[in-house]
Amino acid sequence: MTSSEVWDEETASRYDAEEAANAGPEVLGPVVDLLVELAGSGPALELAIGTGRVAVPLHERGVPVTGIELSEPMAAVLRAKVDEADLPVVIGDMATTVVDGVGTFTLVYLVYNTISNLLTQDEQVACFRNAAEHLAPGGRFLVELGVPDLRRLPPAQQAVPFDLSPEHVGFDTYDVAEQLLTSHHFHREPDGSYRRSSGRFRYAWPAELDLMARIAGLEREARWADWRRTPFTGESTSHVSVWRKQA
Repeated sequence: MTSSEVWDEETASRYDAEEAANAGPEVLGPVVDLLVELAGSGPALELAIGTGRVAVPLHERGVPVTGIELSEPMAAVLRAKVDEADLPVVIGDMATTVVDGVGTFTLVYLVYNTISNLLTQDEQVACFRNAAEHLAPGGRFLVELGVPDLRRLPPAQQAVPFDLSPEHVGFDTYDVAEQLLTSHHFHREPDGSYRRSSGRFRYAWPAELDLMARIAGLEREARWADWRRTPFTGESTSHVSVWRKQA
């Protein structure tokens, strides 16, 4: 049984509108360009495909895409955009669900911090193994993930804000002992009231992901600070990492 929280119909119905700023060509262009390059002439598998923010434009660029998604309501939103025959989605968790009948993939990818939806280290390790088992020899596994913001957490303080705007207030609270964080959101509604929501995540360090990859039989090929391949440094707040399966 997965530890991931399952997004319900109400959340799925709002998702695209709330993520509109991340769905434009200025944001998605570098994402899709890199994924097209890494997929090459083969098919791609997106773990936690959601409503298809990345998968749909990747499909439109000619890459055959298959998805795994835990939330049926999220997958239903995607289904309204692209037919199942053109972009198939298997309902299940990203750590254990197997896509049958389509062979292996040249690229498996996880974007937008989604591996942190798995709330235990064991499940995150299993996710790497599952990705590796879906890869063809020489295939790549890509993960986009934020770097834990613990340097901004003074002694005895548990909360770090990440967005303060008229329409949205967001902050994270950390459980350092368990390597968990809870993201709290306050979205302003049209009537001036605020809607509160929260979600739990397990943060992981870049070096920890490298070890998970080694356990799964993958070797790190690249790590950048963003999709434009900015060099990753100690000051980077996120990373896009690629591991490769031996050919």
